[in-house]
Amino acid sequence: MCIRDRYQRRVHGIQNTEETMKLAPFQYIHVLDKNKNLTRIETGPQNFVNLEHEIIITGEEPQDFIVLKPYTYALIHDPVIRGENKDILLDPHGQVKVRYGEQEIRTDAQYPEPFPLYPGETLKKIDRLTAIPRDCALKVRANRDFVDKTSAKRQAGDEWQIKGPHIYVPRIEEDKVQLQEPIILDINKAIKIRAKYQCVDGEGKFRQAGEEWLIRRPGQYMLGVHEVLVEIVNGIVLTDKKAIHLTATRTFKDVYGIERRAGEEWLVTKATTSVHICDVNEKIVAEISVTVLRSDEHCYLLNPRKGNENEMGKKILIKGPKIFFLQPGEVLESGIKRNYILGDDEALLLTAIEDFQEIVREKTIKHVSGERWMIYGPCSYVPSVEVAILETRKAIPMDQVEGIYVRDCKSGTVRAVIGKTYMLTENEELAAKMCPDIVMELLKKQNHVDRKEHFRLVTFKCPFNAVVQIYDYKTKTNRVEFGPTLVMLAPDEQFTVTYLSGSTPKVPGRVSTLYLLLGPTFSTDVAEVETSDHARLEIKLSYNWRFIVDQKNKGHMYNVRDFIGDMCKAMASRVRSAVATVPFDQFHRSSVSAIRKAIFGVNPETKALNKTLFFDNNGLEIFNVDIQNIEPKDKKTKESLDKTVTQAIQITTKIQEQDARRIADKCEQEEKGKLDCLILDNKAVVEKAKEGLLKLKADSDTIKSKGQAIADARAKAEAAEITAKAEVTAANLRALAKKTREMSHIEYEKAKNLIEYNHLKAVNEQKVSKGKALAAIEADKFKAIMTAIGQDTLIQIAMSGPEMQAKMLGALGLQGYMIMGSTNPINLFTAANGMIKNDEKKEQDQPSILTSFSYIYNCLLYTSD
Repeated sequence: MCIRDRYQRRVHGIQNTEETMKLAPFQYIHVLDKNKNLTRIETGPQNFVNLEHEIIITGEEPQDFIVLKPYTYALIHDPVIRGENKDILLDPHGQVKVRYGEQEIRTDAQYPEPFPLYPGETLKKIDRLTAIPRDCALKVRANRDFVDKTSAKRQAGDEWQIKGPHIYVPRIEEDKVQLQEPIILDINKAIKIRAKYQCVDGEGKFRQAGEEWLIRRPGQYMLGVHEVLVEIVNGIVLTDKKAIHLTATRTFKDVYGIERRAGEEWLVTKATTSVHICDVNEKIVAEISVTVLRSDEHCYLLNPRKGNENEMGKKILIKGPKIFFLQPGEVLESGIKRNYILGDDEALLLTAIEDFQEIVREKTIKHVSGERWMIYGPCSYVPSVEVAILETRKAIPMDQVEGIYVRDCKSGTVRAVIGKTYMLTENEELAAKMCPDIVMELLKKQNHVDRKEHFRLVTFKCPFNAVVQIYDYKTKTNRVEFGPTLVMLAPDEQFTVTYLSGSTPKVPGRVSTLYLLLGPTFSTDVAEVETSDHARLEIKLSYNWRFIVDQKNKGHMYNVRDFIGDMCKAMASRVRSAVATVPFDQFHRSSVSAIRKAIFGVNPETKALNKTLFFDNNGLEIFNVDIQNIEPKDKKTKESLDKTVTQAIQITTKIQEQDARRIADKCEQEEKGKLDCLILDNKAVVEKAKEGLLKLKADSDTIKSKGQAIADARAKAEAAEITAKAEVTAANLRALAKKTREMSHIEYEKAKNLIEYNHLKAVNEQKVSKGKALAAIEADKFKAIMTAIGQDTLIQIAMSGPEMQAKMLGALGLQGYMIMGSTNPINLFTAANGMIKNDEKKEQDQPSILTSFSYIYNCLLYTSD
């Protein structure tokens, strides 16, 4: 074998052995002739001898023919070229012609018999034909120009549908795109479809490319070739409480046959349809809920709709009860409002927005713009669109000590209304009475009143033995009120705030108050003085003072604003001048008299010390001075004074200790004697108590022994009595139990016998009834049989029976017979006698009627069995 042959064998993967290859039926091989460089096909059945110059290129084993099962096809690449008679065409060299780059589909209908692959052909796949179900369609696209079976010209890129039920046979010129299933449309649903190209839809309407439309018909819908499903549109269920607001995206005629312009808005309610499916040219703006007005409600509707247009800027009043939907463009002003229900103490302040007329109690009243008036209760009021409600007013109830400030809007005057229930008129308003912050703070602190409503009357409870000054800014006068009283401020009045010195030593402006106490009371101050020998001292003084009221000039207490500070300064000046003239030792020995003399002075006539000091300018009187403490400011003086005071205190303490010790010893001796006497008395009492105790013990033992004996005797007697009674009771109970058992047994036996008797009686009655019923049935049966057969028939049967029997026996060669039924047995011994005695005389030829009747009856019974 040459090198070239070996190379070809290696390339094709073939090992040629120059042996014979057996080809069975429906097998083939491809053989390459090396001399001619041609490939041919060899089919079986045959024994193929492989020559030296030939190579089997299909492999070592023969290839089977391709068998196409029903409803299958094979896809062949590079198929052979066939002639008009489907003959294989060869080129001038004898090689099979092949359509390179082409494909061929071979079906079982075209090739019912197995077929081989010619040289150059390749099997791509074997697949089943596509079955298009009912109501489905197969979308097909042309991949080249061709003319189909229906003589329709198809261009590359064309698409069309093949509807089922159908078996689709593929073509090389066609590509399967997809198997389309129908869209199931439920009630109240629709599908939105868009056209990809110009086409005619399933309803026969011409559609432009990109156009969208709805399919509303319930059931199945198959999309066309150039139709695309956009979405499934669900219908909106409309109820009495729900509507939808729509707008048109372009001019069109809606499903209800109404022409809609682009941008137009409208409302769809249940009155139009119960379910609305939004069209492609419609857009849902919002879902509108029903507006419900009760009988006590109303609303103002802005921009009401008239026809298809809104009356912009217009406002109408709608009163309840009413149910309606807001039309497009309509707006409720401030929502739904309640009717104004006015009580006896309520009213409405109204003003006219524009000129209008209204009828009140059959009278026509004209109102001018800006006019104000009031509606008083009790009533229910609904304001018209020309009226604005400024406020709701309520009568203000007031006690005799309460009030309000009222301003007249026309004149501007402010007045106080006190002690009655008051309703403001249309030209009045509440006036706020503003007080300084310090006054408000003092009212809250001293009167415990937190004034939140500034139109309320300002009042102040002046305490007992106090005075309050009020200033009127309008008349520029003061008035004074003495406590206890309730001070009420007029609109132009204010309290006079007094600032007094406070603390110790006194600091100006420390105390602020609305009232002054008339006294008597006291004030404490510290005065710094210096003696003639230059000893500096601090004296703490307390002054008792009071005001003397002048009936002619009651407000003279307010002539001195800080009378506390002025009084303390005057007193300190008097004390300093008096102390400055005496040395420290002398002042220390007579400090009280010196200070009182300096403050009150001496009567020049009687040379006696004055008891009071009076200030004429404000009527203040000082009637007592208390020296609370005198303390040196110099350290040495203070130390020496402290030492002297300490020694005096020690001496006094020792004297007091000795007196206390002496008194304690005396008391101790007295108490000790009393204790000894008490001990002796207690011992005597104890001895007497022991004697009584022994007597009581003896009496107790005697009583105890007697009681024990009596108790034992009584217990034994009672035990014996109880035992006897128990035995008698037990015997009675045993007898009663035995009697009860016997009676129970007797009752049981009696009941048992009665039940058995009743049972036997019922069984016997049932048997008798059954026998009577069976006898009646047999009688009725016999009667029915006889009636059915008839008298003539019975006679004929009776006459024909023996003759037939004789003939039958003669034909059978028998001398006699016997008929026996299961319900009517025959005595064989008696019957046999007639059969054995052949020599005896036979019975007469005509049997009796009774014998014939018995025979007939037995035959009928046999037949029934």
